[in-house]
Amino acid sequence: MKVSHNIDRLNYLIEMYKLSINEFLELISDKLKNALTKEDVFSDEIKVAHLKRIDKVFGKGIHYYLDPSPPIRSKNYSIFFRKNSFGENLNFEAKKVVNQYEKLKLSISATQKIIGLKLNRKITNYTIRDNPKEVANKVRKLFYPSFSKVKKTFLISFIEKLAEHNIYVFEHIEHPNKKEKINIDGFFLKPNFIVVKRAKYYSREILTLAHELGHYLLNEEDTYSLNFTNQNLSVIEKWCWNFAHYFLIGNYANQFELLPKSGATNDYNWNAIKTISTNTHISEKSLFTTLLLNDKISPINYKKVSNEIDAKINAFEEEQKEKRKKEGGKGRAAKAINSPLFQSLMRTAYYEGAVSEYDVVKNLNLEPAKFETFIE
Repeated sequence: MKVSHNIDRLNYLIEMYKLSINEFLELISDKLKNALTKEDVFSDEIKVAHLKRIDKVFGKGIHYYLDPSPPIRSKNYSIFFRKNSFGENLNFEAKKVVNQYEKLKLSISATQKIIGLKLNRKITNYTIRDNPKEVANKVRKLFYPSFSKVKKTFLISFIEKLAEHNIYVFEHIEHPNKKEKINIDGFFLKPNFIVVKRAKYYSREILTLAHELGHYLLNEEDTYSLNFTNQNLSVIEKWCWNFAHYFLIGNYANQFELLPKSGATNDYNWNAIKTISTNTHISEKSLFTTLLLNDKISPINYKKVSNEIDAKINAFEEEQKEKRKKEGGKGRAAKAINSPLFQSLMRTAYYEGAVSEYDVVKNLNLEPAKFETFIE
């Protein structure tokens, strides 16, 4: 069966996701013996089976492609219309996730307008001409929470601090069985929207959140990947990396800066690195990366300590995997940390009649039985 479809809407999606026609055809031809051609897809009429394949990629619903009205091409709808290049070469799944949160951002903006809520920026914009260390020391008084050695507790408190300054933070959790994993750790969307990916270790999430706070301070949208092997950072990414480092290291900055160049003769400064890591929640690997970026450890020695850290992590993960096997449990489903700012918005919007109980439960991933307790 064939139907007429809106080719302009299809081209809009291809353009938004910055796909070439060949990349698009490859995506929709996954697992097909004979790949789909341009003639199969871009003719006036298309097979419903082909539309279903297209929608499996974009997830817009079949009705979207049948709608004869033209798509709205606006920079407000997607960062991919606002920016031409990013710090990372995003894979398709990462692009889908970014657009997923763009959609949520627009929904939140609409809800705020309905209930008359205006969230003004409480802090001035900075630029890359400002010293990241000085900026970190200044804003630390506003955003840094009380230190807790429990990393999850610290992360939650950090998110709460950002909420106090009208910044939304969302923790994105990927399904463990997803074929393609997103290749970014976080991103910032104007004016006040930060997303961090749930990581195996909270220290990685904490660093990502501090990095994205740097983007918020600069008011510069971008995506971020904690790529320890990438020394070719853009000016903005390096500023945000340095800001995050100084923001988290705090009173240990002088001790870190006075470290001699790491090498075999001083055991690569391991004792000092471990102490600083324990008291700042900056991972050992991140600290060594900062040393590398500042030419205080050679690439060869960096690779040596990096491999040692990775070996310890892999051994620990294998140990935990075996432990879970013996216990025979699958564990609880991961649940994202909710921003207090988003919770407050949903609660107020419900009382104002702007959202339903279903909307609150769905957006906050609440158990229906806990709705009444939450809304009180």
